[in-house]
Amino acid sequence: MRPGDRLPPLEIPITRTLIVAGAIASRDYQDVHHDPELARQRGAPDIFMNILTTNGLVGRYITDCFGEGAVLRRVAIRLGAPNYPGDTMVLRGTVSAVDGDTAEVRVVGANGLGDHVTGAVTVTAPGLAAAPVPDDPAFPVPAHDSAQAPAHGSVPTSVHDSAGPGGTPGGGAP
Repeated sequence: MRPGDRLPPLEIPITRTLIVAGAIASRDYQDVHHDPELARQRGAPDIFMNILTTNGLVGRYITDCFGEGAVLRRVAIRLGAPNYPGDTMVLRGTVSAVDGDTAEVRVVGANGLGDHVTGAVTVTAPGLAAAPVPDDPAFPVPAHDSAQAPAHGSVPTSVHDSAGPGGTPGGGAP
């Protein structure tokens, strides 16, 4: 992995359930995150996602891309256009620096209104410097041995063996 490598995108459907569950899980009981009528009275067209849910989704995106051994060291994000129910947010990341097993990744999450989140994440992962980026047809990377190439959306080969059941990082559902 090296600067300029792009991570595969992650599409996240923005549902009422995701918005409300994220607010409850983070103990954010502001009515704009669960009551559509009160959200409209306050000037929003509907309920909208809170920053803690967004922060968690950014963290999930990075750890899914870097594998089970990935540890988030720093997450710095800024919100832009709100995430409303019925939209889709697409997270994309570009590696901006690599130093041994530590990488800095620029992240952008966009929805139908524009950029919902922009930021930078510092992550450490075993074998990071030698790991290829998962293949994605929208983001070609330099050629590498196809026998070692991970499937679209999978974790880098160097950490794939440590994945849980079904090859998913941590063994859980995505």
